[in-house]
Amino acid sequence: MILLQGKGVSKGMIKGPLYFYKRNDGTVVKTEAWDIDAEKARLAAAQEQAIDQLNALADKCREENGEETALLFETHAMFVDDEDYVDAINATLEEEHCNIEYAAWQAGEQFAAMFEAMDDAYMRARSADIRDVTRRLLNIMMGIVEGGIDSDVPVVLAADDLAPSETLQLDKTKILGFVTRGGSGNSHTAILARTMGIPAICGLGDSLNEEYNGREVYIDGETGAVFIEPDEITLGSLKDKMGKQQQMKELMATMIGQEDVTLDGRRMMVYCNIGSPEDVTAVKANDGQGIGLFRSEFLYLAADDYPTEDEQFEAYKAVAEAMDGKRVVIRTLDIGADKQVEYFHLKKEENPAMGVRAIRICLNQPEIFRTQLRALYRASAYGKVAIMFPMITAVWEVKECRRACQAVMQELTDEGIPFNPDTEIGIMVETPASVFMAPELAKLVDFFSVGTNDLTQYTLACDRQCNDLGKFFDPEHPAVLRALKMAADAAHAAGIWIGICGELGANIDLLPTFLAIGIDELSVSPASLLPLRAEIRKSIAQTCTLEKLLG
Repeated sequence: MILLQGKGVSKGMIKGPLYFYKRNDGTVVKTEAWDIDAEKARLAAAQEQAIDQLNALADKCREENGEETALLFETHAMFVDDEDYVDAINATLEEEHCNIEYAAWQAGEQFAAMFEAMDDAYMRARSADIRDVTRRLLNIMMGIVEGGIDSDVPVVLAADDLAPSETLQLDKTKILGFVTRGGSGNSHTAILARTMGIPAICGLGDSLNEEYNGREVYIDGETGAVFIEPDEITLGSLKDKMGKQQQMKELMATMIGQEDVTLDGRRMMVYCNIGSPEDVTAVKANDGQGIGLFRSEFLYLAADDYPTEDEQFEAYKAVAEAMDGKRVVIRTLDIGADKQVEYFHLKKEENPAMGVRAIRICLNQPEIFRTQLRALYRASAYGKVAIMFPMITAVWEVKECRRACQAVMQELTDEGIPFNPDTEIGIMVETPASVFMAPELAKLVDFFSVGTNDLTQYTLACDRQCNDLGKFFDPEHPAVLRALKMAADAAHAAGIWIGICGELGANIDLLPTFLAIGIDELSVSPASLLPLRAEIRKSIAQTCTLEKLLG
């Protein structure tokens, strides 16, 4: 038996084969190729496979999001066989006697450049489609695995760590759990695991060796232990723990349909955090009463170019409709810092966590902001959508956001496009500045939602992505809890509600403190909802104290 020790960041225990994530940067290298017919045959095979993939995606989109999104993939499928495009590939192949990958890449860049030079904005935007089609062909020919997992059975996925864009592309049906060399409890791998309700362990370092690939492992997301081919005694203990885990799941299932109310009648709104429309399935399976945080930036991270208004609208609409009248809080674009998107061309910063990110990007680039706001307001006609602005530090920022909202509502009115003019507007409280300014900010919005991960980072001067800080990054620090109390008092004085959408909201040990502070809503990963509900239902709000705020 081999035992590896890391840090558990998503609870649960699972067993399965260990599989190391296959990462390929997709760099195209030019090589000589004299068998032209063989290279053309490779291209033809890739075209056939690409068309099958795109038609399957179109069928899925038509079923889930409607005809408009499906049309995009059908157009891509048509371009794969476009005569001029294929002729350009073959011309390079025959003239330069090069490999088909290089010829396809050259043709893709040639056509993309041609579209980028056009006057019409719509046609210029098609350059991204051409590059996307070309990249699909290249991936097929170069053997790059879509989703990074080439396995017929579900696996325990191992990696150094995963970037946000990589987590989006994973085939989640094949993942039992995560183990990573680096990362932290706030990494995107950890967040994804908690959303999926599967165990995850980070910080294993070099002990997570690729020589273990394919071997059966048990991972314990509570203790952070990885057991490779455990001995009989250990195996018995692990199976016993897995049995108890299953019993607990069955017990928690009895919470479905129950109210989120304490023994003395205090009601709590218990919502879920999601990163994509697909996550709504987990929300509904766990009886979520709403969505307290839809991380809209994942639509940008999953794209090769700025998502269009229609693409965003379809995603927001799908979630709003699926939640059937329950509140859906959608956070506006929150990239920068640890979430970098290449096509935004953000400058490299010495301290990106305090740099150009989130609402600062939106206010600096109003056209990007306008596009998203139009999509959000259009979606508001299909459900109870609320809009939330991140990284707020000042009153003027909120006023600028509200002016942008008013301008968009006027545009939609003039165009005869339906929307809800009473859409709730809220802000994230995640900086000390927003806490100190909370009384003034509360007068401008309908709700507060506290992002405890960033609030902890900025309050304690601790990088949330640095696993080495360990005990210094303490979300339960009295300073963080006092900040929560200050924000809650300001919210209630202004007559608005306040929630927590950071990971701290799922901390059952802190529930009495949240009740004492006066938190109205907790938004957590879907897997955390039912245990939280069970704890709320056996709590007595009137007996809760603020003791933890005293340190």
